[in-house]
Order: sequence, then C-alpha cells, then structure tokens
Amino acid sequence: MLGVVAGFFVHLFAAAAGLTAVFLAVPMAYEVLKWTGALYLGWLAWQALKPGARSPFEAQQLPADSSKKLILMGFLTSALNPKIAVFYLSVFPQFINPEHGSVFTQSIVLGLTQISVSFSVNLLIALFASGIAAWFVHNPLWLTVQRNFMEFVLAGLAVRLMLEQRRTA
Repeated sequence: MLGVVAGFFVHLFAAAAGLTAVFLAVPMAYEVLKWTGALYLGWLAWQALKPGARSPFEAQQLPADSSKKLILMGFLTSALNPKIAVFYLSVFPQFINPEHGSVFTQSIVLGLTQISVSFSVNLLIALFASGIAAWFVHNPLWLTVQRNFMEFVLAGLAVRLMLEQRRTA
C-alpha cells in the first residue's frame, strides 16, 4: 500500500504542478506511459497464466519478499497507470476555483482527499484478503476459477489500455 500511495503522490504533484498536461499535449509521453502500463499488466496476466501458476489466494509457503520489492511493485502499479494522471487532470479542475486561493494548494487538498479515500479502501481490501484466502483453502475449485478470472481480467485490461485512444480536452 505504501508503494501505491507513493505512486498516487507522483500523479498528484505532477497534476498540481501542471505537468500532467504534458501527457495530453505531448502524445508520445502519454503513449510511452500507456504502453509501459499495458506491458506491466500483461506481465501480471502471464504470471497468473504461465504453466505452474497458482492463485494468489492459494495457501502456500512463500519466501518473504523484501519490503523494498513490495513497495516497488505497488509504486510501479500506481505510477505507470496513465488513467490516474488523466483522472487528476480531468476531474480536479472542476473543483478548483482560482477565486478561492492558490490553485496549487487546492489541487494538493483534493489529491490528499483522493489518496486518503483510496488508502482506506485498499486497507479494507488487504484486511479482508486473509479471510478470502482462508475460504479458498476450503474450496479449492474456486482457486482455479479465481486464477482464470484474474488472468482474463488482467489481460483484458492490458489490451484495453493498448487500444485506448488518447483523449484531448
């Protein structure tokens, strides 16, 4: 979660500083980020599909990943998601009024609000994940169904991201 939140901060400060507009103004910058994110989603889908792959909910002994690796995975997932940049650029301006003070400060407050909500939702998901994993231990058929569904969703998201056209304002 720390990595995901750190990725949100990258987009927040980029949007607040007006840098996210570069992704809309410079097509290549958006395309590079989009394709990098799509390739990462495709890699995640392959991890679920490859021979010998197991469901992440399947109870198993795993070597402990370092905190650094886990944070990097979360960061890359968040920072390489161009939809977050587009979200900040397209939604935030609707709620910012220059007559109410610093646009930068208003952007930061909106971003911190979004990050707080996202953190809370992700925390709830993480807390309930252990209960879901315990249920899967007692229902092994659903592990296969879940793994196949996850690979389909990740691959679908990767393809959708690759095919998405750049939107202009």
